[in-house]
Amino acid sequence: MSEDTTAQIDEGTRSAAAQAQDVKPDEIDWKAKARDWEKRAKANATAAQRLTEIEEASKSEADKVTERLAKAEKAVQEAEARALRREIALDHKLSKDDAALLDAITDEDAMRLLAGRLGQQVEDRKKNGNHVPREGSNPAASSSTDASFARDLLGG
Repeated sequence: MSEDTTAQIDEGTRSAAAQAQDVKPDEIDWKAKARDWEKRAKANATAAQRLTEIEEASKSEADKVTERLAKAEKAVQEAEARALRREIALDHKLSKDDAALLDAITDEDAMRLLAGRLGQQVEDRKKNGNHVPREGSNPAASSSTDASFARDLLGG
């Protein structure tokens, strides 16, 4: 009898293990899992916001002043760089679009070199102009009249 009981227990554990292995991915409730993860994310977001508030409150006045000073220094550097770019653009008489190309460059020498090249291109365009030689003189147009054009077109 003990063998029968042992066999039944072994069979019961095998069926539970087999059932665990036979779980198909289609049977998993993905929407429920997504909801759980969304709840966790919201809880983490509020916790992170609370942590930021605590850190901000625990900062000393000196830390706050240091941060403001660093921001101010960065703003001053950006303003000086912007002024330098505009000064170089004005020196070389660049258009607004050409001056915008200088914004990507941080090295002053490179800015001046690029501005010089762009300024030279503008001068070359002004020097050569948009002159079309013999504009408006079409010798074939004077020999042909509207009537002859219509006859040629209609085959008559």
